[in-house]
Amino acid sequence: MFVANEALALGYGGVTAASMATGVARSTINRGFAELRTGRPDQGPRIRRPGGGRKRAVILQPTLLAALETLIEDAIRGDPESPLRWVSRSQRNIVAALTGQGFHASQRLVGQLLRQLKYSCQANRKTREGASNPDRDAQFQHINAAVKAAIADEQPAISVDTKKKGALQRHERSSL
Repeated sequence: MFVANEALALGYGGVTAASMATGVARSTINRGFAELRTGRPDQGPRIRRPGGGRKRAVILQPTLLAALETLIEDAIRGDPESPLRWVSRSQRNIVAALTGQGFHASQRLVGQLLRQLKYSCQANRKTREGASNPDRDAQFQHINAAVKAAIADEQPAISVDTKKKGALQRHERSSL
């Protein structure tokens, strides 16, 4: 609409001049003229008409979500009733497996679908189960209780898992 307004101000030949100066197609400028003629000063929050753009991957591939759930079924970690659920398989491996099944999925799409299914997308470095530190379960129970309390109060909850690196641990030992 801005370019159409400028072309209108230039008069005869304004469409060509505005198109060459801005790189906007003449047809787009002519549509801008039509919108200017409607006299609506507020165009609303949308720039494009509804329905434009690509169809969602789950619409184009209706069985994608079911295939993803089947694929991660054995890799789900965390209490199913708690807000802290995650998948121990990497997104890259999930994408490779889905591609092997004939689906078109990117790592970003897999991450979005996992978040939609209420899974946390955490890195799975050094994941060991079974004979682990007994305090680890207490830590997760504490974090889970804190997250549930925050959600009940309608507050955001962020959980950060940090590890010390070897050099830092050696430095701390030597300074003791």
